[in-house]
Amino acid sequence: MATQTRNVVEAGVLRGYFLGTYSGRKLGMRSTGNAGGNHNLLLEPGDLGLPDLLKRMGRGLFVTELLGMGVNTVTGDYSRGAAGFWVENGEIAYPVQEVTIASNLKDMFLGIEAVGKDVVVRGSRASGSVLLRPMTIAGD
Repeated sequence: MATQTRNVVEAGVLRGYFLGTYSGRKLGMRSTGNAGGNHNLLLEPGDLGLPDLLKRMGRGLFVTELLGMGVNTVTGDYSRGAAGFWVENGEIAYPVQEVTIASNLKDMFLGIEAVGKDVVVRGSRASGSVLLRPMTIAGD
C-alpha cells in the first residue's frame, strides 16, 4: 500500500485517520497506508520562538521531560509524571521535578494556543514547542 502526503488536521478540523488494511476494513474505510502508525508526521511550526512562547504563557510549567505511561485511549484521560521549569512573568524561575500533569486529550488538542518555530526532530516526527491552555498540575 503506497503512502501519500496528506493533512490529517487542517484548520483545527480532523481530516483523516491513520489506517492499515485491517483497521480500515473493520471501520468500513480504505487503508491510508499507515499500518505501522504515523510516520513523517510534522506539526506545522508557528512564528514564535521559545522565549516568545514563555512570555505568552506568563506563568506556568515548561515541561521538558515526561515520565511513565498515562493515557487512556478510550476516554482520552491523560496523566503523566513531568519535570521541567516553573515560569513566572514569562521567564524561567526554577527547576521542577516529580510533578503530575493531567487533562483530557480532547481538551489538550482543542487547547493548543501556539506551536513554536523551535522544531525538534525525533525519528520520523517533527514539532516545535506546544503552548497549551492550563492543565492540572500536582506535586510538592
